[in-house]
Amino acid sequence: MNASLPEVPESAHSLRDLALYFLRLGTVGFGGPIALVGRMERDLVGERRWLQQEQYKRGLALAQLAPGPLAAQLAMYIGYLNGKAWGAAIVGIAFILPSFLMVIALGMLYVAYGGLPWMQAAFYGIGAGVIGIIVKSAYTLARRSLGKAPLLWGIFALMCVATAWTEEESMSLFLLSGIVTMVIRVPPKTSSMASLFIFTPPLALWLLQVPAIAQSDLLLDIFLFFARAGTFVFGSGLAIVPFLHGGVVLQYHWLNEKQFLDAVAVAMITPGPVVITVGFIGYLVDALPGALAAALGVFLPVYLFVVIPAPYVERYAHNARLVAFIEGVTAAATGALAGAVVVLGMRAIVDIPTAAIAVATLLVMFRFKIPEPAVIGAAGAIGFLIRS
Repeated sequence: MNASLPEVPESAHSLRDLALYFLRLGTVGFGGPIALVGRMERDLVGERRWLQQEQYKRGLALAQLAPGPLAAQLAMYIGYLNGKAWGAAIVGIAFILPSFLMVIALGMLYVAYGGLPWMQAAFYGIGAGVIGIIVKSAYTLARRSLGKAPLLWGIFALMCVATAWTEEESMSLFLLSGIVTMVIRVPPKTSSMASLFIFTPPLALWLLQVPAIAQSDLLLDIFLFFARAGTFVFGSGLAIVPFLHGGVVLQYHWLNEKQFLDAVAVAMITPGPVVITVGFIGYLVDALPGALAAALGVFLPVYLFVVIPAPYVERYAHNARLVAFIEGVTAAATGALAGAVVVLGMRAIVDIPTAAIAVATLLVMFRFKIPEPAVIGAAGAIGFLIRS
């Protein structure tokens, strides 16, 4: 039994329309991956009907199973559906470019003025406001993706608790959720799903065999380090931060602790994918060439992890086992996103004022249709006034 909402015919649209949508989303889309994937579902499936619910769920499942930033992967997959590899590239660039330009501008100011102390004050309120936004997005995503299926809600609850408790997302649990759902809904037989993941080992093993370059070209060092980050770090948004800290601060000594924390804050106060902090880090290391090398290093593996398996996902879209597997992975992904809200909330809500900002933001998001940038701006201004 399929618990998803009834399908609706897709409305006519062009790749240009889709690119413009993601250009706007990359410019004003705050809240990190949870809010961004929820907004894609709301806009493209619910309102514009450019995408069917099952296509969205397949894209979300693939994005969750592959390493790299969740929102960027889902955007590229949607682009692939509309223009194959070229469409994925256009949509990916449109989605990433606005926030990349913003972090470059902030990097220039940071270097020119020796730091951005106002950023931490603004982030005091922005972080709390973001929690309210992503709680609303996670609620909407769960309600639409899981329907009334007890099995899927059970997987959702278990993954939510596991993610909140361990503060990390487990690839094995996503796979297990898909397999359990497949076994329960479709009697086990030889599955053709393995073909979906044959692309992963060759690329991963190749990057593992590339040696760390100690005394060589700085740009190549930057590219290879961030390519490893894009290839081997699973989870969404801030999941990449510990990996970056180990390399940028501890291994290569490109940044000190304060600079690294400021880089994370930059990622959180700018729209688009949180992982765009790599552009700010790259700029501090080697100006604009360093920013370009870091961004290309992170997002190139992400692009390959989308366009290589996407044809197999679409080819077997109506296979009963694959459908069941994807429903299980989607339930696990939604639960993990809900658990991430708890983890981020513990870091952003640190006192009574931040708790009040988060609750007020949540109430506003449920009751009124106020643009998210306006809500974020108000939260940042309140935080700045309180801390100043």
